[in-house]
Amino acid sequence: MKSLLTRNRLSLFIGMALAVSAGAAYAQNTTSNADNNAQASKKVERLKTIMVTGSLIPQIDMETPAPVQVISAEQIKRSGFTSVSQVIRAISANNSGTIPNAFALGFAAGASGVALRGLNVGSTLVLIDGQRSAPYALDDDGQRSFTDLNTIPLNAVARIEVLKASASSIYGSAAIGGVVNVIMRRTFHGVEASGEMGTSQHGGGTMTTANFMAGTGSLERDGHNEYIDVEYSKSDPIYNSQRGFPFNTANLSSIGGNNLIGGQPFLNNGSIYGSVAPATLGTAGNLLSGQQVPGSLVQPLQPCGPGSTSTTTAGVGTYCTQNFQGQYGEIAPQQQRYAIDGRVTFKLNSDTTGYINASYVQVQTIAAGATGPAQIQNTVPVNTNAIALPPKLLNGQPNPNDPFAAQNQYALINYAFGGLPNFGSFNYTNHNMRLVADLHGYFDSWRYNAAAVINHTYLTENQYGYLNIPTLLNDVQTGADSFTNPASNSPAVLAALAPPISNTATTDLQEASLTVSHHLWRLPGGRSALALGGSVRHESQYEPELNPGNQALGLGNTQIIGSHKVASLYGEFQAPLLKTLEADISGRFSDYSDFGSNFSPAAGFKWQPFQMLAIRGTFSKGFRAPSFAENGSSQTTGFITEQVPASFAALHGNDAYTLPYSIAVLSTANPNIRPETSTSYTLGAVVQPLPNLSATIDYYHIKVNNIITAGNIAVPLNAYFAGQPIPPGYTMQFDNPDPNAPGAPLRPILVGAPYINANSLLTKGVDVDLRGNFHIMYGLHWISEFTATDILTWKKDFGQGYLQMAGTQGPYILSSGAGTPKWRASWSNTLTNGKWSATASIYYVSHLYMSVPDATGNYSCFSVGATGGNFPANCTVPSFTYVDLNGSYHLTHNIDIFGGIENLFDRGPGFDPIDYAGLNYNPTYQQQGIIGRYFQLGVRVRM
Repeated sequence: MKSLLTRNRLSLFIGMALAVSAGAAYAQNTTSNADNNAQASKKVERLKTIMVTGSLIPQIDMETPAPVQVISAEQIKRSGFTSVSQVIRAISANNSGTIPNAFALGFAAGASGVALRGLNVGSTLVLIDGQRSAPYALDDDGQRSFTDLNTIPLNAVARIEVLKASASSIYGSAAIGGVVNVIMRRTFHGVEASGEMGTSQHGGGTMTTANFMAGTGSLERDGHNEYIDVEYSKSDPIYNSQRGFPFNTANLSSIGGNNLIGGQPFLNNGSIYGSVAPATLGTAGNLLSGQQVPGSLVQPLQPCGPGSTSTTTAGVGTYCTQNFQGQYGEIAPQQQRYAIDGRVTFKLNSDTTGYINASYVQVQTIAAGATGPAQIQNTVPVNTNAIALPPKLLNGQPNPNDPFAAQNQYALINYAFGGLPNFGSFNYTNHNMRLVADLHGYFDSWRYNAAAVINHTYLTENQYGYLNIPTLLNDVQTGADSFTNPASNSPAVLAALAPPISNTATTDLQEASLTVSHHLWRLPGGRSALALGGSVRHESQYEPELNPGNQALGLGNTQIIGSHKVASLYGEFQAPLLKTLEADISGRFSDYSDFGSNFSPAAGFKWQPFQMLAIRGTFSKGFRAPSFAENGSSQTTGFITEQVPASFAALHGNDAYTLPYSIAVLSTANPNIRPETSTSYTLGAVVQPLPNLSATIDYYHIKVNNIITAGNIAVPLNAYFAGQPIPPGYTMQFDNPDPNAPGAPLRPILVGAPYINANSLLTKGVDVDLRGNFHIMYGLHWISEFTATDILTWKKDFGQGYLQMAGTQGPYILSSGAGTPKWRASWSNTLTNGKWSATASIYYVSHLYMSVPDATGNYSCFSVGATGGNFPANCTVPSFTYVDLNGSYHLTHNIDIFGGIENLFDRGPGFDPIDYAGLNYNPTYQQQGIIGRYFQLGVRVRM
């Protein structure tokens, strides 16, 4: 039944295309004799038309039925941005689910992604010169594949086109939220070199960039052009210790928050000096079942040393506390990038042009252990929170690590292994190799474009300082590792206890495509046009286990293996019905070898009743194909921060067992998963009262169904905390009993389920774009550009009705848990006279209420202080506004000096204690605040 339906759809599509094409040919034959100027007209049209993102047909006007934002190379230079990632992530339509480079603890660490409309990175398609590229080898949240923006060279960018409408009818999967098309330079002649340095006023983050570009040949004169672009950049890390309170500590007790600083035994979080207490075993012979002797107190295993504070708590004992975040944590990782990009463009004749483009980009990200040394206490994949040291070793000798060995008493231990090299750090190096061949031109009166892409990426992953569980348990029993004198441990012992974890993940894409377009019969508004095309591609991903055999304590796990073939047929028809009215229809049929087929149609119009006013709109169906993580051979374990409800905390006497803690989320692939599908439309207006002043306003509405999810963990968690049975399909694992309330309910430490098609999402909003270019006097020009996005609603149905996320910190179980700000805006103003220019850019993101409806099922404040009340009292992350000032000066004919000050007024980030990507702040939207005032200076030389 399925294959018959597929064949019928395909036949219908081909039949419609041939019918239109045949009619076109007939119309051409019958009108060619009557139109003596047709050939001359075609040549004029060829010169005028350009390719615009979102259409298969060359356009005369950039203003299409769908809203497209164009960011030119000149705008990029004026902004002061030094990477494609910075440019794209500053787009106001980029929202929840976007991935910042600063999120070093994420599954996709080392990469940067864009999420138009807040529909996560898997629903925004990123193209380079209109062609797909291989995704990053690690999936966002271990689930969604996306293009790493760090792998796109900036120096060779001609412009970036942002299509703010669904475009599956043109490009296929992953374009539900829109498309970002990075257009590279077609040609370059001459030699240009530039260098730039930057540093933060508050320390750290020193940046160095160097670019070299050389090209020769003229397409018109020589019939060819060749250029090469070489880029290098390096940014140093920024440490939490280089920033002030509260961004350098987890102890927020001085302002009414919780004290989650390291070393506190009741938090299962030891210091590098350790603490112990007399214990017995709950299960004979099981060292993981330690139970503190009632009435006993903890004591330091070693004297408290540098970097720690001796602390005594009534009823608990004495122990050493440490500010691990302040000592070891990073605000931004070290990143080093090399890129080489070369293009040969050739003109075979007046009708045929082509190019071959080859690039290699390497991005290395090195991050330190943000949470401090590896803890002997953890919950996954083995619960070691209640580990106890035996009084006797396996050889029968007294255990030197157990201070109670003389009394034949076990020792319940809390301990951090400070002696391990590079503890908790990683070194990721991503390699992206891409080869593109393109040939386009005219055959008779048909315009054609043939392209082929080969793209291979491989990511070398090295994780350090994670405890090997079998070795740890062996060392506890044999005494091979000295806890009381860690300096005496040999390198061999430490290497065995925490061996480096290394693997290589890869992605591949090979695609060939052919598109042809043709002007057809004349209509009252002009000549209609048809485009037809087809493509075949092969995609694959191989990511071996991150944590082989689940032997590394405290490290999540993911494994993704999959491949498929995709064949597509697509077409577009444009009809200028009237001089003032243009209509457009398009559709794409795609057949996947793993899940089946999809057909995505779209329609649009542009009505221009007056020269200064145009009304435009689109309607489209879209889809996102399941990723290999969702329907291949995969499983993923990640972590989020959980806050137990007040009723649960009361049963435990509101003790330390009920403080915020880490909970694991396990997701497994489902071969029966279906694609996500969408229905969307836009409606807008373009107003241009003056040639140098224009404004656009566009409303968008997107409904996404069959959202692929592992299930809302709030459902089983809420059921459990309410004393109800756990719903079918979910799994749950629990912590050890609370020592202070052993009879009270256990807290969950893992929730798991396979991916399912369960949810739906609805988002609506408005985009505004204002642009002006004014001549003032004496050769002085003022360029003003304003863009803003207002999310009217962003709500998701988890099976219990829609939950509104706009203006909250939900969806929290997504990427970095950054939330969905209702407003994002930017406004840049440039003054220039050609010899010099100065640009002031203002960036704004609105406040967030710290509720997380997707995790709790309600809108209550998720951030709770030491007394159980909202923390802070208004439960709000304040809005953030900062100003960048950039300028350039044309020193000589071939030398420019440029520079700027980012975050000119040194605006700090808003306080956000629940964001798990940054320490008490939100790095997704307020990273410039934590960096602070930042100075840049560079020079550019042309020859």
